[in-house]
Amino acid sequence: MIANILHLIVYSLMSLFLVIVILRFLLQVVRADFYNPVSQAIVKVTMPLLKPLRKIIPGVLGIDMASVVLIILVQLVASMILVLVVGESELLGNPLILIAWGVVGTLTIVSSIFFWCMIISIIGSFIAPFSHHPLLVLANQIINPLAAPIRKLIPPLGGVLDVSPIFILIILQVVNILLERLALLLGLIPVVVLGNW
Repeated sequence: MIANILHLIVYSLMSLFLVIVILRFLLQVVRADFYNPVSQAIVKVTMPLLKPLRKIIPGVLGIDMASVVLIILVQLVASMILVLVVGESELLGNPLILIAWGVVGTLTIVSSIFFWCMIISIIGSFIAPFSHHPLLVLANQIINPLAAPIRKLIPPLGGVLDVSPIFILIILQVVNILLERLALLLGLIPVVVLGNW
């Protein structure tokens, strides 16, 4: 019972932090509005760990490699703690498998972020189509790199009905199926990897 409670606490807190770090990376990739209050909060939470990493890990082709390393480190540390909590300590002998599992978990979280941003964008377009709420603006900025190419191929029906979200949601489901298959091939144990529930 204590192990279950400890697992829940560690898994939840580490997952929350990992989502924030992944969002920080995605916001830089999509060049989201830095002055958005949600962006500012994400920057404040991640800066204490990213600042020292950036001193030793340079960016590559405009990609913040320090964020990528931090994502991998958070996954690895979380997996090591969760392995100890669930009593699978033999897995600590092979950190490469934990890293491989962590990559799958991270990609699953990225897919979930895109999914929920799409849902927020869809609901926002119906409830408050001209809203400038910071969360809605950020969700749209994250989704736009996926939606823009689809909108070029399939323009809005009748000039007003945007069907790109349907295709994006289908693509995300296909990605999730592929990630589940990869997790099975790697023998991933969901209780020790953030993002695989």
